[in-house]
Amino acid sequence: MTTTETREPRSTNPGGGWRRTVAAYIALTKPRIIELLLVTTVPVMFLAQRGIPSLWLIAATLLGGILSAGAANTFNCVYDRDIDEVMHRTSSRPMVTGEVSPLAALVFGVLLAVASTIWFWFVVNPLSAALSVGAILLYAVGYTMILKRRTPQNIVWGGVAGCMPTLIGWAAVRDRVEWPAVILFLVIFFWTPPHYWPLSMAFKEDYANAHVPMLPVQRGALVVARQITAYAWVMVATSLALVPVAHMGWVYLAAALASGAVFVAEAHSLLRRARAGLAGRDLRPMRLFHFSITYVTLLFLAVAIDPLLHLPLWR
Repeated sequence: MTTTETREPRSTNPGGGWRRTVAAYIALTKPRIIELLLVTTVPVMFLAQRGIPSLWLIAATLLGGILSAGAANTFNCVYDRDIDEVMHRTSSRPMVTGEVSPLAALVFGVLLAVASTIWFWFVVNPLSAALSVGAILLYAVGYTMILKRRTPQNIVWGGVAGCMPTLIGWAAVRDRVEWPAVILFLVIFFWTPPHYWPLSMAFKEDYANAHVPMLPVQRGALVVARQITAYAWVMVATSLALVPVAHMGWVYLAAALASGAVFVAEAHSLLRRARAGLAGRDLRPMRLFHFSITYVTLLFLAVAIDPLLHLPLWR
């Protein structure tokens, strides 16, 4: 399964107690990634409801999403433990340090996947359960096992899994998937490359050492910056398409225009630095990476607030 040399995992403080063990299992689920996924789930539910959904439904959907994303991320840790050992930023993950064995992590991932599916099916609805299973398979199999080690377009198509919370949130409320959810799905789809490629640029050597063909490893900074800029423009245009489709008001339009303008400006700034031949820290790709998180937070916050304030563009 690996393209890199594997070594025995490093064992760190095996006698750390149950709290350390619990923390290790939580780390397998990648809580920071889960937080970002949930940021896109709840606002979509507000839009689907055109108001505030049942608090119980919100809580149930969030719990199912946490279990589902945790399962997918755990499977990713199991399969990529050789890569994580080589890369500096992932070298302290529990699969590398030996705090959790591969078999134990695999069982943990399966239990999370089963629990999330059962929970969504019986507590939310069967459609959300099916979408959740699809998200797990897309990330654990499509991205992790098939695309990540084979193509520089891995994050583009593999990123589809990260778009699924928009569909799950909508389906939880409406029990079907409709065009507003599809548009928000596409916003995240086009957002993923300009979000992740700057990170890949900053950790280019890590990915190269692990033989992962991320685009910044395969192509020069100028090519990557051009693609980032192109995706940024398409992402903003797609976000504006939500206005007529979902009858969004002034709050969403203002947020989409303002945050989108800053995102595009940051992308062009990165492109200018790449054209100037800057590299390493001088290229400053993490500046765009960090703003990309702010962008998606602001945009989806506006998705939630807009239907509550009822400030239509036209009457």
